[in-house]
Amino acid sequence: MTERQQPQQTVEASAAALFVLFLVTMIDMIGFGIVIPFLTYLVEDLAAAEGITEVGLWVGLLMTSYSAAQFLFSPFWGSVSDRIGRRPVLMIGLIGNTVFFAMFGLANTLMIALAARFLAGVFNGNLAVARAYIGDVSSPAQMTTRMGIIGAAFGLGFTIGPFIGGELSNPAARWDYFESTIFETYPYLLPCLAAGALSMFSLIFAYWKLPESLPKSKRSKNDGLGWNARIGKSVSQSISMLKSGSISLIIWVTMLFIFGFTIMHAVFILYTGMDISLGGLGYNEAQNGRVFAIIGIAGIVTQGVLIGPLSRRFGPEKLLPISCLITGLGLALVPYTQTDWALAQLFVVVILIAVGNGIFQPTSSSLLTTTAKQEGINLGVVMGAQESVSSFARILGPLTGGIVWTFTVSKDWPLDYHTSFHLCGIVMLFAAILSLRIKVIPNDILEES
Repeated sequence: MTERQQPQQTVEASAAALFVLFLVTMIDMIGFGIVIPFLTYLVEDLAAAEGITEVGLWVGLLMTSYSAAQFLFSPFWGSVSDRIGRRPVLMIGLIGNTVFFAMFGLANTLMIALAARFLAGVFNGNLAVARAYIGDVSSPAQMTTRMGIIGAAFGLGFTIGPFIGGELSNPAARWDYFESTIFETYPYLLPCLAAGALSMFSLIFAYWKLPESLPKSKRSKNDGLGWNARIGKSVSQSISMLKSGSISLIIWVTMLFIFGFTIMHAVFILYTGMDISLGGLGYNEAQNGRVFAIIGIAGIVTQGVLIGPLSRRFGPEKLLPISCLITGLGLALVPYTQTDWALAQLFVVVILIAVGNGIFQPTSSSLLTTTAKQEGINLGVVMGAQESVSSFARILGPLTGGIVWTFTVSKDWPLDYHTSFHLCGIVMLFAAILSLRIKVIPNDILEES
């Protein structure tokens, strides 16, 4: 066996160090989700001041820029961490978060907001570094449990982020204390400062409690791969996996699912915030934040409580298409919410979305891991390809949603504000149909292999 197959634990990971990694990952998701409840309103305000009418397009651009920056710079931060260590890279990311969260809250033009969002994504592109840290300090027996920290932080961050973004938006209109302050001029600064404060707390905690996991003796000098080469390698590996039998089917299904799911990130608030007379719900930032918090909580319950019994009862090969159909149904029904029954109907709809997504994520990962082992393909390459393809889908999804919304919202049914959500449902249907082609090897054969 090679040294890579027999890793030597160099640092004993304390509870405090693992807590820092949890915070880093959670802040990554808070950074993604905190803008969801108020982004549409911020864009509307800035667009009106600049005489811009393509609100949906700009919402999609701002959502996409964050994911695009993460996709482009994750290989860079991974390379840097291999050379200078994990700790300084993670701390650089936390500093960047603090600065660019504040910059976004103070943006007074769409271009400044776009730049701030992109730069926040650049410095939040170190999730792979957090995973590498866990790999440095964990034995094979510890790896699965400790990687579960990442999953838990994802779910919690996606719950907390939209909630903070919604509850702290436009404070001057809600609390007298904030009247005639900077928060009246910049109504979305407070949630951004709250996220920045959390990032700063994590930075201080990391300074005192996060040891370096990669000793100098194991750091790479120069592997000869620059940034462009790393991006090219990631893309080529992803393309090769998209042509690799059952592996390719699972990755294609994952890409379609994430594409359909993230279209919703751009258009959901465009719909709920739209005036009731135009077919929307007239929701404000706080109401939107609570809706996404429900999605996050339901997702956590699904993955923490329901997924085990469901997997044992139905098996992953049946759960995958079911999860696509459940999620697609929920997404397609969003714009049919009736104003008089909005709370009850929207609750049912978002529960469908959350449960479907909560089933899909662990089920697809389980199938991908099992299939990779069956076909003797390096798991790191497979997971890397899946992450690259998923990142690409997260880039395309919000942008597509924003474009479709912009060109259909003012037209007549069926090409109106319903169209973006219909597209989500259609994409999910294709994902479900494609997932039926995935071949699963019986357990007794797997046990013999």
